[in-house]
Amino acid sequence: MLVRDAMSTVVLTIGPAHTLRQAARLMSARRVGAAVVLDTDTCGLGILTERDILNSLGAGQDPDRETAHAHTTTDVVFAAPCWTLEEAATAMTRGGFRHLIVLGDGPDQAPVGIVSVRDIIGCWIRTRRLTPALADPVAG
Repeated sequence: MLVRDAMSTVVLTIGPAHTLRQAARLMSARRVGAAVVLDTDTCGLGILTERDILNSLGAGQDPDRETAHAHTTTDVVFAAPCWTLEEAATAMTRGGFRHLIVLGDGPDQAPVGIVSVRDIIGCWIRTRRLTPALADPVAG
C-alpha cells in the first residue's frame, strides 16, 4: 500500500498570522489534526498540529494572541504519494510526529495531501479485512 492510498486530500492551509484559536476552529470544522502553514514571505511550508496548540495552551499562552507562525514546525519531513506506508510510518516513528505533508510530483511540489498515523492504521486494517489469512497468524 502507498501513501496515496491512505492520505487525506483535504488539506487545510492557513497563513502564519492566523491565531491559534482561528487555527483550532478551522481544524475542528474540517475535522483534521493538522494544518499546513504557508508563509508566502518565505515561500515555506510548515505544519501546525493539534499538539502544538495543546502545548501552547498548557503553557498558559493566550490562543487569541499567539500566532500559527510562532508554533509552526518548519523542519518538516515531507512524503511523496509513491512512498510505501511502511516508509511513512518509519519516518513518523523516527521523527516522533503523527502527520506528514504529502507533496506532489510537479515542479512547484505543492501539497496534495496529508497522511496521519490514523490514516495508515485505517488502511492497514481495511487491507487485513480483505485478506483474512493475513489477520490470522495460525492460518497464515
